[in-house]
Amino acid sequence: MSVLVYIEINKGRVKKASLECVNYAAKIAELTNSSVTALVNNADAAQLEEIGKAGAAKILSVKNDKLNSDGMFVSAAVEQAAKAENVKVIVFAFDLTGKAAAPRLSAKLKAGLVAGAVDYPTVNGNAFEVKKNVFSGKATAVYSINTDVKIISLLPNSFPVKLGENKATVSDFNVDLSSIASKIVVKETKSTDVGGMIPLPEAELVVSAGRGLKAPENWGIVEDLAKTLGATTACSRPVSDMHWRPHHEHVGQTGIAIRPNLYIAIGISGAIQHLAGVNGSKTIVVINNDKEAPFFKSADYGIVGDAFTVVPKLTEALKKFKANQN
Repeated sequence: MSVLVYIEINKGRVKKASLECVNYAAKIAELTNSSVTALVNNADAAQLEEIGKAGAAKILSVKNDKLNSDGMFVSAAVEQAAKAENVKVIVFAFDLTGKAAAPRLSAKLKAGLVAGAVDYPTVNGNAFEVKKNVFSGKATAVYSINTDVKIISLLPNSFPVKLGENKATVSDFNVDLSSIASKIVVKETKSTDVGGMIPLPEAELVVSAGRGLKAPENWGIVEDLAKTLGATTACSRPVSDMHWRPHHEHVGQTGIAIRPNLYIAIGISGAIQHLAGVNGSKTIVVINNDKEAPFFKSADYGIVGDAFTVVPKLTEALKKFKANQN
């Protein structure tokens, strides 16, 4: 028996969320006296080595470009790997791929699914008890999975990634995706990420802004601060709805839920829908000229002031601090 993890490669790197999942699977393997098998597509030698160091004992290496395009292909590939390896537990990241593939796989395998887990499971015989956030993060619920095959998707940034000296054995694995009919539409978009290489769900530092920026052409101060910090940029829903920023930067209840170590909110009032997507942040800093803004009640640090004055001064201070560290 083994615990299977689906691994994603993004911009030449193993996604941090996937490495978290391998660590998570290794803990489950320890609790169930089993081992970790990883399924990865188009990985190079360095990436395979990193997956092994995260805790995988075996890696199934696939070469199939269809896996990069749709959750239907991912669920089919993972199903084939699960059956070939006698898998009883499957772990995904709770990201776009995991949200698309895990429910499909749950239906195919008649497997219980907990989506968005935030802690290691408790094993009671054949049952797993798994914690996840509910009611927009205001409470934690414990779900029991009693099915023969169990699927868990892990909320990104729930655990720090730990790498050891473990080496995995690598085997080529062929998947048959020929029976799946799909239409792939490719749309070229210009990236506006300043933090660059780190997707929002995995980012440890996030600088976000709202309507308080007044116009899209004012976003330069946000990007400068993010670049100085090495952070990823984000925005509130009204900003994305007005097309000031791309929708993939929208964080909140109806956007992307994030759990960074630091979340800086500039010119965002802090409506409950926005808080629902960011209240897992370790530290929240709010910059707003309205001292009555609801966001201050949830902030660890708050600055009452004009963003167009405060943010450039903050950026300049950070630049001086970094220069003095070199």
